[in-house]
Amino acid sequence: MVAEIKHSIVVDVDIQTLRLLGNDGQVLLEAPISTARKGVGEINGSEQTPRGRHIIRAKIGARQPVNTIFVGRRSTNEIYTSELRQQHPGRDWILTRILWLSGTEPGKNRLGNVDTMRRYVYIHGAPDEDEMGVPGSHGCIKMRNHDVIELFDRVALYTPVIIKA
Repeated sequence: MVAEIKHSIVVDVDIQTLRLLGNDGQVLLEAPISTARKGVGEINGSEQTPRGRHIIRAKIGARQPVNTIFVGRRSTNEIYTSELRQQHPGRDWILTRILWLSGTEPGKNRLGNVDTMRRYVYIHGAPDEDEMGVPGSHGCIKMRNHDVIELFDRVALYTPVIIKA
């Protein structure tokens, strides 16, 4: 038996906000985010944030320390610092927690050249100095670390995620 989904997530690209909603539509969490600097789009390699209906397909990083660095969805056993950022300029920092998204709309954001999961699109933590409220990611949805921890702890696998623009 599949557990009842108790929440849903709405990502509003236009206002750079993520909302966690309860069954009754009540806003349980609202947080500033940063989506793709190249805008919205679904094509593989576009570095754009995909639109439409998704689910959380995997949750990665439970109980890891704040600012844990992930590469290829695995902890590097390093903690992010501004010194590391200076040593690796231009690196796409994926920190603290990962909610890996999978599209649910074949031909739009699932399968073929538009597959969100195969594009490795996540909701994930970001360095504190990364600006939220403005597009700046490589396609993912970046959040403040404390916000992504709260979201991670409150949602289950297969929670619906709507990305609208």
